[in-house]
Amino acid sequence: MSLAGELVTETFEYEGGRQVTVYIPAGRPTAVVFAGDGELISQWGSDLEAADVPPAMIVGVHRSADETLRLHEYSPGFDPDRFSAHERFFCEDVGHWARSRFGVALPAERTAVCGVSAGGELALALGLRHPDVYGTVLCASPGGGYRPPADLPTLPRTYLVAGTQEPFFLQNATRWADALRDAGADVVLTERAGSHGGAFWREEFSLMVAWAFGA
Repeated sequence: MSLAGELVTETFEYEGGRQVTVYIPAGRPTAVVFAGDGELISQWGSDLEAADVPPAMIVGVHRSADETLRLHEYSPGFDPDRFSAHERFFCEDVGHWARSRFGVALPAERTAVCGVSAGGELALALGLRHPDVYGTVLCASPGGGYRPPADLPTLPRTYLVAGTQEPFFLQNATRWADALRDAGADVVLTERAGSHGGAFWREEFSLMVAWAFGA
């Protein structure tokens, strides 16, 4: 039975039961987006079908129900051990499962890591730590707990967006864009009318994916 256009959810043992929801595009995937806050971002897959973008699978790792634990998993500065455990789960366990379960093994240039708010910090951190896996970072309204390190490693392409009605997050996005550009990265920073929340991020998502993988 074809799963095209469907959402598939699997529960993993991590932290007593963490779900991952995958959006299966209508066509054979030519790109894949791994995302934090996966219960939110995986729902935006239908938007991609209506946009002029290549077939892209979304692998959405759900967040912790505890907001403090979410922040500690998503930003490396608060609790390095918890961040590292989640990093292994996200990059290794979920990555291996997605390749095995759906037969999608794409190179870094066809693989993105995506996040919003604190999840934007996660996307930046994983993109910098694993440029051989994630060739592109898609980051909306990043939080301020993780700031650009003094010595930036190999740099993935990065798309940042923030709203005019969320000045704290716009400042964070601008800080990252400036640091990445200074280090020679391929960076887009988009400032749009909007405030912090899912509706604003969802409107941008198709544009981010189109930029990452071509119309």
